[in-house]
Amino acid sequence: MNAFSLSDLWNGPLGAVLSYTIILSILLVNLLVSIRLLLTRRKIGYFSLMLSLLILMTQYVQLTVFEFTQDQSDVSNFVAMLLKLLSFLLINTGMYQLYNPTKWKDSVVFLLCLGVTIAVSATYWFIPDWLQGGGEQIPMLKPLGMDLYLFLLIFVSFLLVNPRIGQNGKYQVMLTLYFCSHMIHMANMYLFGNSQTVLTKFEQLIPMAFHLVLFLFIFERIIEIMQAIYHSSITDGLTKLYNRKYFYNRVAQHIAQKINVSVIFSDIDNFKKLNDTKGHHMGDLVLKQVAQIVKEEAEEVGICGRYGGEEMVVLVTDSEVNANELAERIRTRVEAETIVTVSMGFSRYSKNISADELIKQADEAMYKAKTSGKNKVVAF
Repeated sequence: MNAFSLSDLWNGPLGAVLSYTIILSILLVNLLVSIRLLLTRRKIGYFSLMLSLLILMTQYVQLTVFEFTQDQSDVSNFVAMLLKLLSFLLINTGMYQLYNPTKWKDSVVFLLCLGVTIAVSATYWFIPDWLQGGGEQIPMLKPLGMDLYLFLLIFVSFLLVNPRIGQNGKYQVMLTLYFCSHMIHMANMYLFGNSQTVLTKFEQLIPMAFHLVLFLFIFERIIEIMQAIYHSSITDGLTKLYNRKYFYNRVAQHIAQKINVSVIFSDIDNFKKLNDTKGHHMGDLVLKQVAQIVKEEAEEVGICGRYGGEEMVVLVTDSEVNANELAERIRTRVEAETIVTVSMGFSRYSKNISADELIKQADEAMYKAKTSGKNKVVAF
């Protein structure tokens, strides 16, 4: 019974093994998610994360073996420290790559950091004469260079990686936890000779929090990807307005609920001539300018969309908004702020009307505006 006392769970090898097992479980989940993302997204950042997680798992397997074998040889200690440095370097590289395109300059910086890491790791085996002490001090001083270098990597990550990625809050929490864990490790090792059981326990517990936040970071990235995919499926890539299918579905939803809505249909005047004389680049620029004006005027009172080509539409969902006045404001701004004009028509909801009929009525009103002089608003 004594072998399974609460004291052993806190201070003994069993407690350390339990902590490492929990961390390994979290790492395994993170690894499976990273592999899945790598296979579906084909982004190098997920490969870097996957590699760092494999290294971390190797490190914690090694630490678990330490607790059973009590093997604290120079080689095993060196391997543990090297794995720790490489995993930290790769995790931060992967997080940077998730939010930034990988350029050759980034590859050079990574290779430079990798080279410095290997060079610093070599100091484990070559202690300067002025640092050498007694027989008990030499083993303690061997990892000093690698430990100090890890502090440098933490601060570099704060300065270089943090401003260039999303989820800054989670990332800062992760680095803070890692910094605290490493600081406790150094204090316990170099000040107390690993004799403080409380500090040793914190060395085991804080990484659990770090890896939990890492899991939340990766999970949040999945949500961001899903949102981006959904957003791209319902919006027009050029104007950033909703696409035709989404707009039609929203009109149908409101009509099915018998909500008093209006549809505004607009078409840029002489757009084909603009493309032919000034090129498609100018045409795209005008489309974006007009779309921005439509969005600024209408997005708080309705839903804006690109219906096709140079046609833009608005579903006015606010019953207190006068569709004629809204269309006129859009027409006036387009004429004043761009090199084109727009012809606009609108229709209002009436009993037993369908979504197709409501949109068709607005289209017909727009066509009437276009054939009767252009640059005007016509009601159906």
